Amino acid sequence: MIILDLKNNQILVGTLLDTPASRAVFQRRFGKLLKHPMVPAARGLTLEQLLGFARLYLPKSVIQDTLEELRRL
Repeated sequence: MIILDLKNNQILVGTLLDTPASRAVFQRRFGKLLKHPMVPAARGLTLEQLLGFARLYLPKSVIQDTLEELRRL
């Protein structure tokens, strides 16, 4: 079990993508989106900032389920 501190959602997206366990969560849930050309630019965002954008496009349940899975790592 990996313990990943999300730092109250202030962890950088780049850190999440560089950590194999959290990258696997994103890959499983949003596989095709990880190939989007804007992903490299998002690496400098905090998880909280990413959530702000995600709320515009994804159902609340998908976001909550993803956060819960990340918190269990």
